[in-house]
Amino acid sequence: MSKVDKINDLLLEELALAVNRELVIPEALVTITYVDCSADLKRARIGFSVLPDRLAGTTMRKLISSTKILVEILKKKTNLRQLPKLTWEFDATEKEASKLEKIIRLANEDDNEDDNEDDNE
Repeated sequence: MSKVDKINDLLLEELALAVNRELVIPEALVTITYVDCSADLKRARIGFSVLPDRLAGTTMRKLISSTKILVEILKKKTNLRQLPKLTWEFDATEKEASKLEKIIRLANEDDNEDDNEDDNE
């Protein structure tokens, strides 16, 4: 495991804890899904998902406004001399997976209906 991978894992774990403690968005479940630091460790893209996904914009604004607080928490919790600049990104992977599951379920239901019609003939 490379140094960048270790830092990604460390930041993911600590950010997940800090976000759940510090970020208060009623009726929302926020999950940090990935951390992707640049090779020079100056920047980090942080992916998050939120349920319900209609609160993605609210969550993004809250994360951006809380970045300084989260960085201070990371400084205390990690031994990193310098933290990368955090950039927040909405991760729609779960939303897309849910859409695909629905399409597959509907396709399977259609197949089952076709099989039942063939049996009746």
